[in-house]
Amino acid sequence: MLSGEPFLISTCNQCKLFITNPQPEVLELARYYKSENYISHKANAKFALDYVYMLARKYAIRSKLRILNQYPHDHTILDYGCGTGDFLHGCSEKGWAITGFEPSDDARKIAEQKLKKSIHSNVKELKKMPSYSIITLWHVLEHIPNLIETIAVLKDLVADNGKIIFALPNHESYDAKHYNEYWAAYDVPRHLYHFSKESMEYLLTNNGLRLDDVIPMKLDSYYISLMSEKYMTGSSNLVKAMLNGYKSNIYGRKTGKYSSLIYVCSKC
Repeated sequence: MLSGEPFLISTCNQCKLFITNPQPEVLELARYYKSENYISHKANAKFALDYVYMLARKYAIRSKLRILNQYPHDHTILDYGCGTGDFLHGCSEKGWAITGFEPSDDARKIAEQKLKKSIHSNVKELKKMPSYSIITLWHVLEHIPNLIETIAVLKDLVADNGKIIFALPNHESYDAKHYNEYWAAYDVPRHLYHFSKESMEYLLTNNGLRLDDVIPMKLDSYYISLMSEKYMTGSSNLVKAMLNGYKSNIYGRKTGKYSSLIYVCSKC
């Protein structure tokens, strides 16, 4: 999307996980986030798609809070990969005791200004913290090089009766199949891994987590289709994108294979 470089995606025959191959080294990865077009780490909108993203983000925060309240909790939350802190800000306004983790210096500075508190940038700092009733990773796990180690850390940090919530794009969705290599949610090489429900279940089961619930993110199909149209054709065709987003949700209703899925997990 940003550099114009091609990347291959390989499939693990055992777990069915899609893997960006080759993956950039950890230090090299940082340069792929350094762009004014990378909206997730920006505080303000500059382009038309930015405004769409930020409007969608406001709606999504309310939806995410409704999901959290479905499960027992003591209002303690860790947002792992909190970006610019918008979700945590929404949680704080609803009385949650918030903790954030964000490795990006630029995004972390924005989050700290917004939240008026420090955001962690080192996993070792988190290991000293108390447990949380809810840990969230909103479109974060696909960015993390060390999947197994990260899940082990999260398991240590979540309370025994707590929930870990992952939101991830689903490469088995209608919009993924329709746009193929132009599907925006592949987002190589920032997305190192690409998940389906099958591969996510395999990862969780083999690392001591139980999948309790799967929830669709229906709004994602429209935004991802809008971005994908731009990548494929060079222009944002709103009508086509909305139609494909709608078709994706219809397909998801029939098959469960929505554009993005939320996985609610607990320790076994």
